[in-house]
Amino acid sequence: MPKLVHYRNKCIGCGICYQQQPLYWRMSKKDGKATLLNAVTKKDVQLLTVSEETAEVNLSLIAACPVRVIKLM
Repeated sequence: MPKLVHYRNKCIGCGICYQQQPLYWRMSKKDGKATLLNAVTKKDVQLLTVSEETAEVNLSLIAACPVRVIKLM
């Protein structure tokens, strides 16, 4: 199963991820950065196992991130 990986410490809080996929992302009111919902966080890196279909849907989101802090592994 593929994993969405979000390097939250490098996030600039532009909100493109939330705009494109609001079911998977929220913008933190505390620091303004994106948060990957239902993800496991380890040292400011968020990991979420997703289906193949969900991974394909998120490819455009990954390309849209201006600082490239969202990856698919």
